[in-house]
Amino acid sequence: AQAGFTALLMLALLYCCLYSVVSIQTDFNVRLNELTVHSLIIEAGAEAKFCATLRQPSGTLVMTVTLMSREKNTTLFTHTSNEAFQTCVQFEAPLVRKEVQHFQVEVRGDTFYSKQVRKVMIQASDPVTFIQTDKPIYLPGQKGNNVATVFNYLTSCIMVTVTPGPSSDYTLTPLSGDLYTSCLCANERKTLRWTMIPTALGAVNVTVSAEAVASHVSCDNEVVSVPDRGRIDVVTKSLIVKAEGSETTKTYNWLLCPKGSPLTEEAEIHLPENVIEGSARTSVSVLGDILGRALKNLDGLLQMPYGCGEQNMALLAPNIYILHYLKGTQQLTAAIMEKATNFLTSGYQRQLNYKSADGAYTTFGTGPGNTWLTAFVVRSFAKAQSFVFIDPRKIEESKTWLQHKQQENGCFEKSGKLFNNGMKGGVSDEVTLSAYVTAAFLEMNTSQHVSRSLACLKESLSDLSNTYTTALLAYVFTLAGDVETRAHLLQHLDTVAVREGGFLYWSQTAAETSASLSVEISSYVLLAKLSASPTAEDLGYASGIIRWLTGQQNYYGGFSSTQDTVVALQALALYSTLVFSAEGWSTVTVQAPSSQLTFDVNQGNKLLYQEEALQDVSGKYRLEVKGTACASVQISATYNIPTPADVTTLSVKQVCTQVSIITLFKHRYSGKEETTNMVILDIKMLSGFSPDPESLKSLKRGLLVSRVEQKEDHVLVYLEEVSESHPINHSLEIIQELPVDNLKPAVVKIYDYYQPDLLALYANCRGSRRGAVRVLRWERTRRSNDFMTTDVRATGL
Repeated sequence: AQAGFTALLMLALLYCCLYSVVSIQTDFNVRLNELTVHSLIIEAGAEAKFCATLRQPSGTLVMTVTLMSREKNTTLFTHTSNEAFQTCVQFEAPLVRKEVQHFQVEVRGDTFYSKQVRKVMIQASDPVTFIQTDKPIYLPGQKGNNVATVFNYLTSCIMVTVTPGPSSDYTLTPLSGDLYTSCLCANERKTLRWTMIPTALGAVNVTVSAEAVASHVSCDNEVVSVPDRGRIDVVTKSLIVKAEGSETTKTYNWLLCPKGSPLTEEAEIHLPENVIEGSARTSVSVLGDILGRALKNLDGLLQMPYGCGEQNMALLAPNIYILHYLKGTQQLTAAIMEKATNFLTSGYQRQLNYKSADGAYTTFGTGPGNTWLTAFVVRSFAKAQSFVFIDPRKIEESKTWLQHKQQENGCFEKSGKLFNNGMKGGVSDEVTLSAYVTAAFLEMNTSQHVSRSLACLKESLSDLSNTYTTALLAYVFTLAGDVETRAHLLQHLDTVAVREGGFLYWSQTAAETSASLSVEISSYVLLAKLSASPTAEDLGYASGIIRWLTGQQNYYGGFSSTQDTVVALQALALYSTLVFSAEGWSTVTVQAPSSQLTFDVNQGNKLLYQEEALQDVSGKYRLEVKGTACASVQISATYNIPTPADVTTLSVKQVCTQVSIITLFKHRYSGKEETTNMVILDIKMLSGFSPDPESLKSLKRGLLVSRVEQKEDHVLVYLEEVSESHPINHSLEIIQELPVDNLKPAVVKIYDYYQPDLLALYANCRGSRRGAVRVLRWERTRRSNDFMTTDVRATGL
């Protein structure tokens, strides 16, 4: 009876984080009438999840989500609301035979109606045996349940044996009472469980097999059959095991240009004594282009959240500068063009979510238009027009809005909150902001109204005490072609430059140690030097800045934060265009304590990212570069350490219970500024836990909370600012979704988005799921005299 089946027994093993087997995200924006569905393959009969978002409804609206198939239509979700909301819904994929199904999302109100349909792939319900498992993201030593559900779509009974494969990376222990060989009749399912303890880090492969076996035991008074084909199937999938504690990455960067004579450099890497065992890894990467690392990671220059209009642009703008560089040096291939333009197009569409009807852009999609952000967007869109379609009307609308913000004195009025204190110059907010807007108009070759703003900016030149503002002004007057003013500003900047061993850079003040601000200031000086027909002397001067800038790059080719990454990559692209050479080669040799690696760089692989893991995670490394072409070399060391427990700022208590934890956060800041920049509170979930939906809603309404995001096993809270005079309080309840024993602490950190070295960490709750009390402590990271802290208290329910 089963001979006609091509595969009578097939095994599929799917993993999911915390909730379900797969996750479908449905992103619906009422204001722009858009729906985005990420198509996935869902197994028929499997548990799945979709997340729906309704933004900025203008009145009471009803959202209905329907899964449509030939067999039947199933309403998965209906919700009525006059407020924005986000929710995730679990559902069981229907047992359908047609693979392509459709999600239909309807939103209707008294005066509004919209319907969107997107495809989703459901693997047809052929007669197979199907296994699914649920999992949290594990830490070594934690104990959790590995749950497998076996399905039989045959029309007859079979005897099935389910067996996990052996592995040195984890242990699986059968739970008492579970029968791992049992009857499974037509359309039945059976759930089996193992206790799982991972012992290795990284992607751990878990193998499970299912076999239909012969048996003299009848099932349901029916003789057991063994399929002729598809009797056995084996599937291997990956389980993510993360190291506990706080992850730290240190990078060592060099731009080495041998010019025929060998160059050597040395680096020595020491790991802390308390490094988490097995977490350390070191690698070396080589490129023939200083922008190659950023090119490889166009969608991930920073490992930071991108939940507002400015941060979306920080993803978008570097792509534009790199594309202009590649096009100008004839290195732009069809593959790079396709990848980058797809990214630009999606980023452009996302940015329109933050656009107001009057042409201005807002940080979080609501509130008054933001002068600085609107200038950032319009200057970037104008440059992007060379590669993708940008509606010229939207650019003109934004220009007009900015021009209406020009005051009688020629400077521009601040509108909207300025989240970056770097723009708050010592002269005045007005001067720094006006310089930025003026630079945007000059980059777009828009001369109207610029003469008035330049006149206003000249009034501030008597006070050059703020290095950030001075560097920005130097770039503005370079673009304006004002040779005398440019020379005056650059001369002053040269007197306050920091010179160290061939490196050249600037800081906000002599005591300032913010890497992010230093990168941004130095990049503006570099742009000022190179934007006006640079001489050989200018290029020589710039090389010292370039050596320092490339030394500050992170593993992904970005820098510390968004604005320093944007401005630095703009400056690096300009420099690279000016010094580009289509000739030359080089050989890079890396001598580690117990091994040696060699990399070849030539004109055929300049943009190729070459990376090799080093056997020695610490020790002394020696680099040698021979040849005639420049090589960008990076050694990266990543490791975890226990979340610091030094009693420096505060100590707190948390009580964990089996069901839920409520964590109370009290944020404080003490430093020389009145407030911080925008602050991110990053709350990592304990394994097996997830945030309570109602608690998330309350958190979104909290004081100074601009946005709350849920990404994988993190909750990200965007705070407008934290001040010394007004501490703020928030709370979040997390609920245990999956049982995990021997819980390890998760890390919660709070940091200044634009100065990430203003950072504090604490270890979240730990202990068994039956409850534990632990005293937790903060690490306080000091930048100059600034401190930012968060009190954390937790109570169990």
